[in-house]
Amino acid sequence: MGSLSEVQRQIIVGSLLGDGAMRCKTNALLEINHSVHQQSYVDWKYRHLADLVRTPPKARRSNGARIAYRFVTRSLPELTPYFRLFYGTGRKRIPELELSELTLAVWFMDDGCRSRNAVYLNTQQYDEVSQSTILRLLREQWGIEGALNRDKTYYRVRLSVEGTRKSQSSLSRICCQSSDTNFRK
Repeated sequence: MGSLSEVQRQIIVGSLLGDGAMRCKTNALLEINHSVHQQSYVDWKYRHLADLVRTPPKARRSNGARIAYRFVTRSLPELTPYFRLFYGTGRKRIPELELSELTLAVWFMDDGCRSRNAVYLNTQQYDEVSQSTILRLLREQWGIEGALNRDKTYYRVRLSVEGTRKSQSSLSRICCQSSDTNFRK
C-alpha cells in the first residue's frame, strides 16, 4: 500500500484496531488521539509517522476536564486503502489481516488493560462479527485464546490467563518502556 514503511503500516493497523480513527473525502487521514497522560506514547507514534503529518502533537481540551494529546496525518492516497479496509461498510470493523508483533503491541497499548491475571481489550465499539474475527485471528496467528466478556451492555475481548502470558512475552520485547503502563495495572 503506497510508499509507507513496514513499521508505519504496522503502527497504522495497530492504531486502527485500537483508538485510531480515519476520515476520508478523496484521500484518507488518520487521527491519533489519547489522554495527555499518554504523551510519550503519542510522541513515539508521531516519530514513526512524522513524514505523514504537518503539525506535531498538541494538547487539546475535549469533553469536560479531559485533556487529549493528538495529531492528525495529512490526507494521503497511501492511507486510503486502510480506510477502505477498516471502514468499507461505513462503520469501523475488524477486517481479515495479519497481526504482526508490532501491530499487536500498538493495539494492546491503545485498548488493553490488565486485571489480575488477564488482559482485556476494550473492543466495545466493534460489532459481534468483528469481535469474533479478532478472537479467531489471535488464536490462529498467535495461539492466543480469548473470549468475549460482557462489560455492562457491551462486549469486550478477554484473553485467557495463558493467552495473557503469551501476549506479554511477545509485547515485552518491543514495547517502548514509557508506553507499557497499561500492563502494570
